[in-house]
Amino acid sequence: MAEKTAEKTGGEPEKQSGGMPEEKLELRRDVTVWGSFMWGYADVGADIYAALGLVMAAAQGAASLAFALAGLVYIMIGLAYTELASAYPVAGGGQYFTLRGLGDFWGFIAGAALLLDYTIDIALFAVASAGYINFFMPLIFGFSIERFAIDLGPFKHVNPFWLMESLSLIVFLIWLNIKGMRESSLLNEIIGAIDIVTESTIIIVGFLFAWKPEMFVHQWTTQFPTLSKFMYGSSLAIISFVGLESISQAAQETRRPATIVPRTSITLIFTVFIFATAFSTLGLGILPWNTFAAHEGDPVAKLAHAIPFIGVIAGPFAAILGATILLISANSGVMSASRLTYAMSKFQFISRWFDKVHPRYHTPVRTIVVFSMIGVIQTILSFLTPSAMDTLGNMYAFGATTGYILVFIALIKLRFSDPYTPRPYRMPLNLKMTIRGREVYVPILGFIGILGVGLVLFEVILTHAIGRIAGPSWIILSFLYYAWYRKKAGLPVFGSLKRDWEKEQIAVLSAAEEYELLEEYKLALEERDRKAVKADAEPMG
Repeated sequence: MAEKTAEKTGGEPEKQSGGMPEEKLELRRDVTVWGSFMWGYADVGADIYAALGLVMAAAQGAASLAFALAGLVYIMIGLAYTELASAYPVAGGGQYFTLRGLGDFWGFIAGAALLLDYTIDIALFAVASAGYINFFMPLIFGFSIERFAIDLGPFKHVNPFWLMESLSLIVFLIWLNIKGMRESSLLNEIIGAIDIVTESTIIIVGFLFAWKPEMFVHQWTTQFPTLSKFMYGSSLAIISFVGLESISQAAQETRRPATIVPRTSITLIFTVFIFATAFSTLGLGILPWNTFAAHEGDPVAKLAHAIPFIGVIAGPFAAILGATILLISANSGVMSASRLTYAMSKFQFISRWFDKVHPRYHTPVRTIVVFSMIGVIQTILSFLTPSAMDTLGNMYAFGATTGYILVFIALIKLRFSDPYTPRPYRMPLNLKMTIRGREVYVPILGFIGILGVGLVLFEVILTHAIGRIAGPSWIILSFLYYAWYRKKAGLPVFGSLKRDWEKEQIAVLSAAEEYELLEEYKLALEERDRKAVKADAEPMG
């Protein structure tokens, strides 16, 4: 029956438990400590370049408050991902965590929601990267990118030149990711290091020589937005904090992930929180918020150009850096989408055809190409709307918040159902309880996180006209494919396959070379089994 199921799905013969075949090409562990940090920073660090103008346009004088509140929720999301990614260091991220905690159906829903974000990630940041490249158009050619805009029937102000730039960048990233994680990660590491230095310089010099506290207070008191606009702005700000999922996706290709992931994740959480709140606060003390709204394509370059002494150089340099850091963020989207679908294929949520690994480069070539092409389609469709970036940013929200809620629920469930897996890092603020003779740490921040992300999801549904339609539509279409595929393969649609998670966890820790944690895990299982045997023997005695 297992062989027949595999034949139907186009994959290798496999046990019904959903475990991987023993002889199969796997993802190579090529990501270092710095590489792991940069996979996350490539996503989150770039977001300020794209999100600053969008959030300013919505939250106006309260933009820094919107970033700060979103950042608090992001910190809780980050702590949850840190615990789960270090305990379960495999490709799949939130989808895998939800599968482990809540079963196949909810694991698929989480995967579909996060996949929506990753494909949009590719499109949004490729478009934004090209937007910063176009900052130099007036300097080189004497006219702006708007000169190329045309009307195509009912579609007004379509910019084919900007569209072709964006598509060219996506094609380049597809090629780079097929080549391998090492090459792809190296691009992130070099550009990311330069970006951290540059952003720090802009913030320090800006606050010392350009920031006017009276201007910040004036915009706060006189330009405060309506509640609806603030909710829209804060929801855009929260979805800009999505890079920790990239660290989770790269965990299966990270060396010693149980040791590395907690360090890189915690560092990333606070680095990005400081940058996001600092840039928005700095911006409101230098320029009117509507100036940033008018420069949605290059807001950081506009801010840097307004700083005395360094502005002449900092403006163009920030534009170059914005183009490159947004490019590596799109690169993270390609990586994360391909690794997520690779994991979903392995666990028979989608066809086993997708888990093919390139024999030379050890990369999931089919998922890289197929789901990057979905990003291409989204890019083309977005350019048929009045504002490509606003449309893509709008669609980004629903998937992120849906996936994050399921991850928090899975974290709480796994604390009860899988207390034996070693957790190199555990979220703070836990209530220690004894349930059926077993010690369980109940995560208080996990429940607070559910409320926080739930509030953002409410904001998305209430204020995002495109997101509240496109998001659920994507989930419904994905579920129809899932139901068709599972029925065709003779697998349950709403039920879960029987999986040997203990064997899977031993294999994961062994492959990651986390031998101390592996020994700890085996000892915990042996102690559990001894107690079970003793409990069974006592009545007989």
